[in-house]
Amino acid sequence: MSGLTRKPPVNPQAKATARAAHGSPTDASNALGAWLRHPLLLAAQAIVRGVPARWATLLQTPIESILHPSPRRLKLLGAFTLIGHPLFYWIWHDLLPQPYENLGARLAMAALGIPLLLDGVAQRPQSTRTQRLYNLICFIQLPLFFSWMYAMNAYDGVWLASVAAMVVIYFHLTDWRIAAVASIAGFALGTTLGEWQAIALEGHALAPLPVASSATVVLAFAWFAGLMLGLSGANLRRERLEHALATIGIMAHELRTPLSTAALIGDALRQESARQSDPARAAQLDKLAQRLLALVRSMNHHIDLQIANARLLQLPNYADLLSAQALVTEAVIAYPYRTQRERECVEVVIHGDFSFRGSHAQFLRVIDNLLQNALRSLQVASSVLSKGDIRIEVGHRGREGRISVSDRGIGIDAAAQARIFEPFFSSDGGTGHGLGLAFCRRVLQASGGSIRVKSAPAKGATFTLVLPVEHDNPVDAPPPPPRP
Repeated sequence: MSGLTRKPPVNPQAKATARAAHGSPTDASNALGAWLRHPLLLAAQAIVRGVPARWATLLQTPIESILHPSPRRLKLLGAFTLIGHPLFYWIWHDLLPQPYENLGARLAMAALGIPLLLDGVAQRPQSTRTQRLYNLICFIQLPLFFSWMYAMNAYDGVWLASVAAMVVIYFHLTDWRIAAVASIAGFALGTTLGEWQAIALEGHALAPLPVASSATVVLAFAWFAGLMLGLSGANLRRERLEHALATIGIMAHELRTPLSTAALIGDALRQESARQSDPARAAQLDKLAQRLLALVRSMNHHIDLQIANARLLQLPNYADLLSAQALVTEAVIAYPYRTQRERECVEVVIHGDFSFRGSHAQFLRVIDNLLQNALRSLQVASSVLSKGDIRIEVGHRGREGRISVSDRGIGIDAAAQARIFEPFFSSDGGTGHGLGLAFCRRVLQASGGSIRVKSAPAKGATFTLVLPVEHDNPVDAPPPPPRP
């Protein structure tokens, strides 16, 4: 069996007991934290009951803060921001002068592109920190800045066209729900700031934007056009996932029939071995039966795993209190290893247990996915497995819990790392469907966490699950299952 070691817990058990006794403030803060983490998604789920099923599915799909994320895309956006604002200052100030331009504001907007050029941000487009920074940069320099400039230029035709183009661009850069809300909020805030600045600097208000005007029609048309484009793109991605689920379901049905036959053959071989008078032949038959039945169990397990992975759009949210140690131990023991050598190469190290909120079944699938990927990487790298080739560590630092799965396999290059969490992207030479890690990310996001990867070619890979801690050293967590 895989090695299981435990270091002394950092915090005493009494501290966890005292914290658990005051459940109401903790529960309230967790609920508030969930709303702060996913306000748009939760708001969409709140109105989903009155929406047709097809649109309800779109409303509940995970929010994609960065559409088509990749380091190259982020760096190009950063470079365009850094160069574009000074360029447009020259155009609107010198080449085609407009009523108002501001070099300081343009340079401030250009500076927003610098973070997107940094490797620490661009190389991690799936991290929560990068996505929040990206959303803030897009909001400030698109709806807020453009609307402010529109007001400062007395709502002229050039800036009307600029704002209309900005709205459509915004829907191509981020999730349609974010763009729909933030474009309206940014317009209201930007024009209000323009009015205040005019009063503060010039002593009089700007000419008000007439509601019943051609400008309103143009802006409304741009907003609805962007919304329809965003919905169309989201619907295409949803249909692709649904087709994948249907295909996997058909394949699973076709595969289970011969697997059932193989299981019957394995049972027959085991019964035949029991009737043999020759001990050597009986042992050989029993060994063949066990190998066949283990293969059937492994195949059925992987079929179930792929079906679960394909249900990205149908994952219910749960708030079970889970023990990280118990979850990892259960997943490692229950995994259908093909050989005893595979089982022995997995090592589990518990630095400190913690509990978090999530779905027990979904997180078991997450660990299964990571174990399967690690074993596959090891098989490609070497035919000889040794203890510690796969290392699973559990620990926490403050209110951040971590579960990491490391392997000594072939590793992942930088270009693939930027896309491995996207649905349908596979880094294993086309043999995978590319839904496993996308499923993992969806489950982590539903629990307010994130998944990260650190790897290099021929140097293995480490996947880290980062989760908000409910309690450290939980006293009410179920004990880990016994080791076989």
